[in-house]
Amino acid sequence: MNLRRNQIRGSIVGGAVGDALGYAIEFSSYASIQHAYGEKGITRYELNEKGEAEISDDTQMTLFTANGLMLGITRGRMEGIMGGLSFYVKLAYLEWYDTQTENKHTDAFKGCWLSHIPELYSQRAPGTTCLSALSSIKQGQIPNNHSKGCGGVMRVAPVGLFCAGNQVPLSEAIKLGGDVAALTHLHPLGYLPAAVTTGIIYQLVGREHTDGQDLETILEDVMSKLYEVYPDVHPYIDELKSLIERAVALSHDEGSDVEHISKLGEGWVGDEALAIAIYCTLKHFGDFEQAIIAAVNHSGDSDSTGSICGNIIGVLVGFDAIPDYYKEHLELRPVMEAIADDLSSGCCISESVKRDTPEKRQWFSRYCEAEPSGL
Repeated sequence: MNLRRNQIRGSIVGGAVGDALGYAIEFSSYASIQHAYGEKGITRYELNEKGEAEISDDTQMTLFTANGLMLGITRGRMEGIMGGLSFYVKLAYLEWYDTQTENKHTDAFKGCWLSHIPELYSQRAPGTTCLSALSSIKQGQIPNNHSKGCGGVMRVAPVGLFCAGNQVPLSEAIKLGGDVAALTHLHPLGYLPAAVTTGIIYQLVGREHTDGQDLETILEDVMSKLYEVYPDVHPYIDELKSLIERAVALSHDEGSDVEHISKLGEGWVGDEALAIAIYCTLKHFGDFEQAIIAAVNHSGDSDSTGSICGNIIGVLVGFDAIPDYYKEHLELRPVMEAIADDLSSGCCISESVKRDTPEKRQWFSRYCEAEPSGL
């Protein structure tokens, strides 16, 4: 597997691993987690009756983010006209909304091939802000909230992966990540962490060797760009920057992860969730298992902090370095790998290109006909 594909699979599947590990304890205190799983907390999946580690809405929405981006670029290549990519992500989110509100999968035509995966029609504690905002959009209204919940940041990893592969300038990638989050979360601290996450992942794709100092430099660079991209919300950027700097400083200190994470928050809001993910990635740099275990074992939004951490450290270590026991039993892993590989390969068709290879026919089937071809 080449570097790029390994990294992108690592980010998508890594995020799902953190999500699935944390989903079982999402609403539990750390004391109750220790009581149920032992002193170290949860370290292996809790499987359902099918023997699967269930993903939550975090991974569901991450997959739909990717589907929307690839739908958008395909429309542009086929028709020669493409609106803003956030528009296509919005369409994809409306289809995700349908998976959460319809009783079962229907055969009605949908634009996203993910909408034809029956297993995605499962409610996994979907965020109320996401649901209410998308309900407003579906009714032709503009969402009206001031939410800084983590539902904006936990789903944007594909934006960084996509933009890196399509040579989108860093500033534009950062803005797109923020725009995607702002579809549902309108407080600056609801969308700015998504913009930062996008920038981090964007800059990690394609790097063969990255150490902790490199990642800290990337963080500084992204925060600097954030001031340029969002000139009207500098006080909120200052607040986010301060929390991220605290996370970096704590990652260099001795002491328990639980104690350090408690100084960053619980992760229910976007800035805290990102800070916790950054802390865990730096503290356990290069060690996927320990970073993920730290990211989920606290009295907070365990699946979201685990998901964001998994997205970031997954790029750093790559898919091959994720332990097999985290890949095994992961719900919908073939779907995740398919999405990741499509992000890696990029759109291979256009109106003038013959669909004369299996890869081109599969892309056309997925992103023009919305059929889950190859699965």
